Amino acid sequence: MVNVNLLGLIALICIWALLMINQVLVVAGYLYYIKVTRSKAKELPYYPYISILVPAHNEAKVIAKTVESLLALNYPRDQYEIIIINDNSSDSSGDILEELQRKNPDRALKVISTDAVTGGKGKSNALNIGYKQSKGELLAVYDADNTPERDALKYLAAEILSDPKLAAVIGKFRTRNRDANLLTRFINIETLSFQWMAQAGRWQLLNLCTIPGTNFIVRRDIMVQTGGWDINAMAEDTELSFRIYGMGYKIKFMPLAVTWEQEPQTLKVWFRQRVRWVKGNIYVLIKHFPVLFKLKRQRMKFDMLYFLSIYFILLAALIISDSLFLLSALGLIRLTLASLSPLLWLMAIFLFTITVFITLTTEKGEMRLSNLYITLLMYFTYCKLWMVVAAYGLAQYLIDIIFKRKFSWYKTERF
Repeated sequence: MVNVNLLGLIALICIWALLMINQVLVVAGYLYYIKVTRSKAKELPYYPYISILVPAHNEAKVIAKTVESLLALNYPRDQYEIIIINDNSSDSSGDILEELQRKNPDRALKVISTDAVTGGKGKSNALNIGYKQSKGELLAVYDADNTPERDALKYLAAEILSDPKLAAVIGKFRTRNRDANLLTRFINIETLSFQWMAQAGRWQLLNLCTIPGTNFIVRRDIMVQTGGWDINAMAEDTELSFRIYGMGYKIKFMPLAVTWEQEPQTLKVWFRQRVRWVKGNIYVLIKHFPVLFKLKRQRMKFDMLYFLSIYFILLAALIISDSLFLLSALGLIRLTLASLSPLLWLMAIFLFTITVFITLTTEKGEMRLSNLYITLLMYFTYCKLWMVVAAYGLAQYLIDIIFKRKFSWYKTERF
C-alpha cells in the first residue's frame, strides 16, 4: 500500500527545492541586471555585416511594423540585410512586403516566397531557407511580430564580438500588448520574472543561457558547423542551444538589447502556443538525454536537469500534492502534513510575490500597485493553468509517438 504521507513529503520537497533554485536564480539575475546597467556599453571594433532573418507565415497584421522597425535600426544601413521568408502565406503578406520593397529601393530588403512544396513546414525550415541565401558573418533572428528598439542589434553585435567563445548572444523581449487584457498582463509578468530574470541568473552563476525564438544573434560559422536548424524541432531555439553547448561554446544574455513583441490575447491561442512549447522542449530533452551520462559538459547537464525538473518532476509533484490535498479535504485520506499545509501555502505565495517584486524593480513602469494585485491573482489562476498545459503537452507528445503522428507546426495567431 502506498504511504500517502511519504508521497506527500517527497512531493513537497521537490516543489520547495525547485522554488528555492528559482529564487537563487532570480537574486543572481538581479545582480547581473544591476551590473550590466551600471557598466559602460561595449564599443564595436568594427561593424560586421549582419543578415537579419524573419520567418513569416500569414503575418499580414504585423509584418509591416516589424520591417519598418528593422529598417530604422541604429546600425549602418550598408552593413546589414533584412531577409523576410514569406513562408507559403495565403493572406496579403506578399503584397505588403512587395510594397515595402518598392518604398525602400535603396535598402537590402530581400523577400523569399515559398510554396506548399518548399515551405509551410515550420519555422526551422523557413530559417534554413533564409540562412542559405544570406551573406552576413553574423545572423540575427526576429519573429514577424517584433519591433526591436533602435540599438538592439548594435548591443548584440558588440557583445558577441567581445568574446570568441560566444557562439550566440540573446536579448530580451517585452510584451508590446501587455495592457490589452488580464491574460497579456499575466504573460508580461511571467516573461519578466520566470524567463528573463532566470536567464540572467543562469548566466551570472553558470555562464549558461538558452536561445529564445527571437532577438538573438549567432555566428555564421557556428550555423555552418551545426548544419542549420533542426526541421523536426518545434522548440528550434532550445534545440540549437543544446547543440551549441555540445560544441563547447557559450551563449550570453544581453538585457539591454530589447525587442517588443505581441503576445496571445485569448486563452485558446495562448494554450495552443504553450502546448507547442512543451512538446518542443520534451523533444529536445529526449534527443539530447545521453548528455547526462557523459563526463564533460557539466554546465550543459545543469540545463538538462533544470528542464527535466520543470517538465517532469515539478509537474508530477504538483499533481500529487494537489491530489493529496483534495483527498484529505474530502476526508478520504489522512495526512500528518495537513496541519502544515496553510503555513507552506502562505510561504509559497510570499516567495512567489518576492520573486516577482525583485524583477519588477528592474523595469521602468512596472512597479505599479495594480501589478501586485495581478501577481497575487496570477498565483491562483495563471500558474495553475501551466500544470494543465504541461500535462496536456506531455500526453500529446506521447500520443504522437505511439501512433506515429507527424508533428504539425502551430503558428501563433496575431491580433
